[in-house]
Amino acid sequence: MTQPILTTLRRYHQRLNGSTIEYDLSTYQPVLGQIKARISTLAAHSDAQLRRQSQELRGRAAAGEGPDELLVEAYALVWETVRRVLHQEPFDVQVLGAIILHQGRLAEMQTGEGKTLTAVFPVYLNALSGAGVHVLTFNDYLARRDAQWMRPVYEFLGLSVGFVQEGMSIASRQEAYGADVTYLTAKESGFDYLRDSLAFDPADVVHRPLNFALIDEADSILIDEARVPLVIAGAAADCSSGHARIAVLVARLERNRHFEFDQYARNVHLTETGVEHVESALSCGNLYDAGNAELLALVSSALHAHYLLHRDKDYIVRNAGVEIVDEFTGRVADKRRWPDGLQAAVEAKEGCPVQAEGRILNMIPLQHFLRLYHKVSGMTATAQPAEEEFRVFYGLHIVVIPQNRSSQRIDERDAVYPTRAAKRQAVLAEIARMHATGRPVLVGTQSVQESVDLAEALRQRDVSCEVLNAGHDEHEARVIAQAGMPGAVTISTNMAGRGTDIRLGGADEHAREQVVALGGLYVIGANRFESRRIDNQLRGRAARQGDPGSTRFFISLEDDLFVRYRLSELVPLPSLRVADGALEVPLLRREIDRVQRIVEGQNLEIKLTLFKYSLVLEQQRQIVHAARTVRLSGESCLALLRTRLPEHCGRIERAVGSSVLVDLCTSLALRCTDRVWSEFLADMADLRDGIHLRRIGGQDPLYEFRKLSIERFEGLEPRIKALMLEAFGAIVVENGMVDLSKAGPKAPSETWTYLVNDDPFEHSFRLQLGGMSGFSVAAAFWWPLTLLFLLMGKGRAKQGKPAVPLVTRK
Repeated sequence: MTQPILTTLRRYHQRLNGSTIEYDLSTYQPVLGQIKARISTLAAHSDAQLRRQSQELRGRAAAGEGPDELLVEAYALVWETVRRVLHQEPFDVQVLGAIILHQGRLAEMQTGEGKTLTAVFPVYLNALSGAGVHVLTFNDYLARRDAQWMRPVYEFLGLSVGFVQEGMSIASRQEAYGADVTYLTAKESGFDYLRDSLAFDPADVVHRPLNFALIDEADSILIDEARVPLVIAGAAADCSSGHARIAVLVARLERNRHFEFDQYARNVHLTETGVEHVESALSCGNLYDAGNAELLALVSSALHAHYLLHRDKDYIVRNAGVEIVDEFTGRVADKRRWPDGLQAAVEAKEGCPVQAEGRILNMIPLQHFLRLYHKVSGMTATAQPAEEEFRVFYGLHIVVIPQNRSSQRIDERDAVYPTRAAKRQAVLAEIARMHATGRPVLVGTQSVQESVDLAEALRQRDVSCEVLNAGHDEHEARVIAQAGMPGAVTISTNMAGRGTDIRLGGADEHAREQVVALGGLYVIGANRFESRRIDNQLRGRAARQGDPGSTRFFISLEDDLFVRYRLSELVPLPSLRVADGALEVPLLRREIDRVQRIVEGQNLEIKLTLFKYSLVLEQQRQIVHAARTVRLSGESCLALLRTRLPEHCGRIERAVGSSVLVDLCTSLALRCTDRVWSEFLADMADLRDGIHLRRIGGQDPLYEFRKLSIERFEGLEPRIKALMLEAFGAIVVENGMVDLSKAGPKAPSETWTYLVNDDPFEHSFRLQLGGMSGFSVAAAFWWPLTLLFLLMGKGRAKQGKPAVPLVTRK
């Protein structure tokens, strides 16, 4: 059966299973034809005439004409401007992609197809209204690069352009957000939204109403990054000494005597001897008493930090701090922390200053924040494997854009080896063989340590190479751009240099011809990932714009993916045939694909469950945010105080004047709102941690969580008003002066932002508890853990700090 027929049957099968992926672009061709006809009339126009036409379009948009009606003229104008300013002629497929992006869809465009330029069309069209457009990129470097790269086009057409970078002042951010087009990361936009939600002065608010977000590298932002919440926290009590003391104790414990753990099941627990040793060393009595819940949490965190999290794989130590390495991308995750004391435990383990977790003042998952935009669209090269997630969480439907030139990439069969050592030798031999011919090689590794070890082994073989492992984005971009030069060997964690094209031979045409003759860039994957999408991202680095290229993954039966899911047990080992040191296992290759699909489905179920729990909290957050915005004016608070405490209010007004009274009311109202909301978030975290145990009694945890959260939320507004009255009543007026020292909750002395990383050991534990129906043998098995979990929850609620289960599972 021919390949086109197989492709048609596969797509038909996808449709029957609910897929909405669109491959047929014939419905967009008439619009493309209208745009091209319009373009032909603009060639004879002067620059001044084009600028006047752009001003006319802005006037029509301001008068209420919709972007759909302006699309043909706007896109033709952008096309001609790009030709004149950047000296490039956009391809038809880029214009088709631009039409799709304007419709609020997800365009799958392969690496090297010009996504950055494609974005300019819908960005310009939607910026004509003056409401602002955000282009959300993968990192600060790309935001700055793309803004500067496309600035001449926007400015030619009369639009202003700005970009936001970490560390910018409020004034600089306001200027950037005030531009017609703003380039920034999704995290920075989200953190600014959180900071705005805690502003005490309207002049400190940086965001305008969120209008249109066009997301570059949409899979990374909408899938990988969006699974964790953005957090803004305030100063809290220091607990570094506790973590440091426990870290020293745990480091001296002996495996199989004091504790036991299974590296792949991710279980760790103290033995009876270990418990006695810890109790003796800490002089704490029974470690499992309710009064020792906080101490038990510290010990558990330290055990996990020392024996289940590994330096240069799960995290790196840089600038006297611990930085998490994202398991999906192999890159350092900016501003991310592990929750429940785990981050502090790792910092204590490595001898770094222990950073206080602080009291969470506000938080929002990127998933919910991005849904606040009036319209969202995105583009990426690897959308199809995550189709259901895009559709369920964002309502985004995928349209596959054909390549401008047919792909010449060859994806060779995986090479499977019995051991990691055999695989490593095969990878080294393959790199050396290719390097000897002058063909450029890019090797994708799963961890920082793996990339360092591989590079050192290559240098011992006199093979020079560049190593990119969670370093500086701008440096990575420069290096990765040269990865296509003759003889280049580049070793990187999977996502290094993302957003930068690899041009064969660089700018040297002779070098390009040499590399093309050798077969183009050769991409080697040193591991298969749990997600097909991540594998495809690595494959996509080869063969851009019709260039030749090939890819191959090298895997072993001792890789994490095999051991964790016991894939080697699916195939009888005596039946394996060895060819050139590799195993001939067609069935095993199919099982890898099957397991990846199963894991992706499990991860989606986890995200769906967490999303359902977060929906009610997000609705409540929006209600509180709206009420706080009203209180920012101070008038509603003043009206309340004049009604409930008229005499005291009048006395203060006579002492300080009306304007100061309004400012005073505003400050008190906002501080009280923030404090009550922060306490509510902590309360909901405690509730969510233990709610799955309701299933043991035959209750639906999700229903119970929503019911209880709504009941508790109803008491929020009365609590805020009561606290406001209490705080206002505590104000003392003496000699015409106001003493605020006893007036209610204080604003935090400092705040900081970070993302809470997925707890690396928590989800499966909770899901197993949540998956029990009634009381069974399984329930009986989990009861000891259940009691421990409840005990630690009590300690967490009492101390106002998170705790980590002693026995957990990844």
